[in-house]
Amino acid sequence: MTAAGGLASSGRRLRVLVADDSLTVRKRLVSALSNAPEFVVVGEVSDGEKAVAACRELRPDVLLLDIVMPRLDGVRATQEIMATAPTRILIVSGHERRGDALDSMSALAAGAVDALEKPRVDESEEAFDERLLRAVRVVARVPVVTWRKAERAERSLDSQQEPIAPSVATRRELMVVGGSTGGPSAFIELLRALPPTFPLPILLVLHIGPSFGFAFADWLGTVSKIPVVEAANGMQLRPGYVHVCPPERHLVLRGSTLVLTRDPERHSCRPSVDVLFESVAESAGERTIACLLTGIGRDGAEGLRLLRARGALTMAQDEASSVVFGMPREAILRGAAVHVLPPAEMAHVASSAARVGRRRAP
Repeated sequence: MTAAGGLASSGRRLRVLVADDSLTVRKRLVSALSNAPEFVVVGEVSDGEKAVAACRELRPDVLLLDIVMPRLDGVRATQEIMATAPTRILIVSGHERRGDALDSMSALAAGAVDALEKPRVDESEEAFDERLLRAVRVVARVPVVTWRKAERAERSLDSQQEPIAPSVATRRELMVVGGSTGGPSAFIELLRALPPTFPLPILLVLHIGPSFGFAFADWLGTVSKIPVVEAANGMQLRPGYVHVCPPERHLVLRGSTLVLTRDPERHSCRPSVDVLFESVAESAGERTIACLLTGIGRDGAEGLRLLRARGALTMAQDEASSVVFGMPREAILRGAAVHVLPPAEMAHVASSAARVGRRRAP
């Protein structure tokens, strides 16, 4: 992925386009945005085709996009927009149907920056306005990503004849991965570049809200060649499986057992990548392959540093392929990463490392 650069802090108002087939919802979103002086609504559209055309014509800073719309749904609209008029997209969708949540995840993988649940029945207008404005401000800080260049880079990596050799010939028996904003697409890129026979258990943490996170493991299972399960308290590590942390829980490894906790948030996050990485450093240390992917903030950076200190093979996503370079950058500044790579190259390194002196997983 290549970043075209975030919004400059010029003091100008951020231009927002609203796309939803419900007039009531559009007016609700416009009203919330109109109450914030830093935003200006440059247009409203009622279907996906109009959203694509309006992005080409108006070039908004942020698009609020529903998933279920006539003529062109939110997933296909996201794909078209990112291919022809790259725009920061915030999915604003309901989650009553599991299919809608799965489609929201697909839109995130296609280039949308984040997803926000529509107003809940028991939610006040003030509370929703606060959620919406906070989400739009975060999305507006993210560089615009040109996805066609990302696809060319991924095809180039897939064409490599030999995987990149690991830096140290050490037994690796576990892989851990953490990410945040931009994470779904990075996870896919990494998992698709791993062989279906990848032998190690993989533990995965993503910052995602409960409204969509409950469907994340299901969705990831539809696009991964490696089987995916949602982590459960007391579950034993399963070699060759991806174990996804559910929303609103921390994931901890104790020996070979997964433990889910409701301990306090770390870096305003639950699940926290640092919480997982620190527990893995204690339980598996040098037997671990650890990857920190795109995301806002610094969660995971200190945990990755601790893993490297314990002998783990550590990797941070490079700036060129990151939607947001915050978390990987913090790790690199701490000297936490053995390698700085795009996700597909991480997979090549991990595949080689997993074959070095492999024995039964912990």
